[in-house]
Amino acid sequence: MRDNVGGCPVMHGAATSATTGTSNKDWWPNQLNLNILRQHDRKSNPLGVDFSYRKAFESLDYDNLKKDLQALMTDSQEWWPADYGHYGPFFVRMSWHAAGTYRTGDGRAGARTGGQRFAPLNSWPDNGNLDKARRLLWPIKQKYGNKISWADLFVLTGNVAIESMGGKTFGFGAGREDTWHPSEDIYWGIETEWLGDKRYEDTRQSLENPLAAVQMGLIYVNPEGPNGNPDPLLSGQDIRETFGRMGMNDEETVALVAGGHTFGKAHGAGDPDLVGVEPEGAEIENMGLGWMNSHQSGKGRDTTTSGVEGPWTTNPIQWDSGYFDALFKYEWALNKSPAGANIWNPVNVAQDDMAPEVDGSGEKVTLMMTTADIAMIKDPEYLKVSEKFHKNPELLKDAFARAWFKLLHRDMGPKELYLGPEVPEEDLIWQDPIPPGQSGYDIDAVKEALKASSLSQQEMIETAWASGSTFRGSDMRGGTNGARLRLEPQKSWDANKPEQLSKVLSVLEGIATSHNASMADVIVLAGVVAIEVASGMKVPFVAGRGDASEQQTDVETFDVLEPVADGFRNYLKNDFSISPEEMMLDKAHLLGLTTSELTALVGGLRSMGVSATGDGIWTKSGELTNEWFSILLDMSVAWKETGSNSYEATDRATGKVVRTASRTDLVFGSNSELRAIAEVYAQEDNQQLFADTFISAWNKVMNADRL
Repeated sequence: MRDNVGGCPVMHGAATSATTGTSNKDWWPNQLNLNILRQHDRKSNPLGVDFSYRKAFESLDYDNLKKDLQALMTDSQEWWPADYGHYGPFFVRMSWHAAGTYRTGDGRAGARTGGQRFAPLNSWPDNGNLDKARRLLWPIKQKYGNKISWADLFVLTGNVAIESMGGKTFGFGAGREDTWHPSEDIYWGIETEWLGDKRYEDTRQSLENPLAAVQMGLIYVNPEGPNGNPDPLLSGQDIRETFGRMGMNDEETVALVAGGHTFGKAHGAGDPDLVGVEPEGAEIENMGLGWMNSHQSGKGRDTTTSGVEGPWTTNPIQWDSGYFDALFKYEWALNKSPAGANIWNPVNVAQDDMAPEVDGSGEKVTLMMTTADIAMIKDPEYLKVSEKFHKNPELLKDAFARAWFKLLHRDMGPKELYLGPEVPEEDLIWQDPIPPGQSGYDIDAVKEALKASSLSQQEMIETAWASGSTFRGSDMRGGTNGARLRLEPQKSWDANKPEQLSKVLSVLEGIATSHNASMADVIVLAGVVAIEVASGMKVPFVAGRGDASEQQTDVETFDVLEPVADGFRNYLKNDFSISPEEMMLDKAHLLGLTTSELTALVGGLRSMGVSATGDGIWTKSGELTNEWFSILLDMSVAWKETGSNSYEATDRATGKVVRTASRTDLVFGSNSELRAIAEVYAQEDNQQLFADTFISAWNKVMNADRL
């Protein structure tokens, strides 16, 4: 470590030492952080703004890439030798952990951005030694360059690993694009130490939303049992909860556990105190590698990772039925690994049912199951599925291939985004399939019919917003395409004013039918017409959306898209520990908006009468003008709080209450960064700038899901 021999004469913005000064966040820890709307700026992308990964992928020699990955599987390196001479299980774990962070609650995390390269994921306890897997892949990434992203390479390598060990895969879709720094929008939990679990209320089923992992730094569950308690039934509860939050049912969960644990072994060869710090905390000379282990050689048979030690099957580098064969054949006794972790070993195991040592020495070692594995035969529902798979190994093989494909692709959105020769033709319900739309109808005639209808401007805008604002850029779900606003569960969401929505949809359905247009297009056109009337400007529109059916809609997984807060329409279902303005920023991020677009949309929607509570409606004309911002910044009134999310303004001269607001209204005057933008839009010479920004941002939301 370098001695601090003298103070630096310049204060550097990149300084990391706590002695170099305090930041705004240190002084004002509760300050609204707008950085999630500015992350992944084009300035941080070394490939430049004109680079197209989809175009670069077209020139990839896909077959040769797979051949090189196949060769890598058995190219054991002395600096990090392959267990059993085959890296397959290691790379299966890498791919699994790259994708397994995805959670349906907010659609964030997963494999889509290659985030495993960065903190905190690259240093999570559950990702121990995967830094070596990524280094083993570097020569291949270097060779194929921009034609394959790290994100896609992590996933494809897992597929190739399974195929090289005789397993079945369902397909592969490329199209993931790398980011270049950690994502600031992903909430991993409030814990301040690894494996903490301050994420529950009264029960293990009251896991904080949107989290899926049971402890800080884990991908799923603790393999030893809840908080290390080796109770298989309690472990089964954790497994069901956390896999369910990834959108997996019992059959998919058992298939993934059994299929994944058909390969490889867990590592707990020695004292965990002999393992060094994670990559982000390591010294500079370690060049980004962590977990340096001083237990004997520290690698191979001497590796300590999770602390759990041993293989699951007799042939850890071959797909077979060995997992369930062993699990059902033996009684399992609770023991301790050399690292002190809870493991289960078979009682009176036969010599033929033992596995080889990883170093090729010819030694035999006993099999092992974790508490999570024992849950597969102790939990009554998991037992039923396990027995079915044990009796029909081909069924397990197919179920694993499908569940593995879902695991790796769940965060990619519709199939239209997939690239490559191995994209499956089959439409899967979790991909939110939508039939093709049409664009040959008379758009102007539809617009005239909407103008002549009984619908108000506010009703048309609110309906279009309710449809478009469901989009989540985190996993490319929701949006206007498919018109699922007219289906369950969306048509019954409280935020969508079900009674009003039913009336509006009835009118729109008549217009759509009579003009041979899709409901998805007509819903968007309703918003277009209302804004054009309110602004006197032309609003862009592109036809061609399709209408999804109930059969194409997974109602249960769409439930997670329900807005519990939407500051754009001043909606708040309940009071939450997180402020309404923070939840508005989160929604703005999922919609892909900038701070300017966020500001313009809120001001424009309010000026046209959109507010679930009536707060923030300060203009009477219903026109799209910058008057809302002028009133917001008016110093002739004083504001006071009247409730947890309600405020009223009194005229300083008369004391009369003249308007009301919510926190998501007043934040544009109270937050210095948002106020700076609001001031721009309030200027007399920026009415056109405001209107242009609003329409551009509106169009972005309405077309966010157009691929």
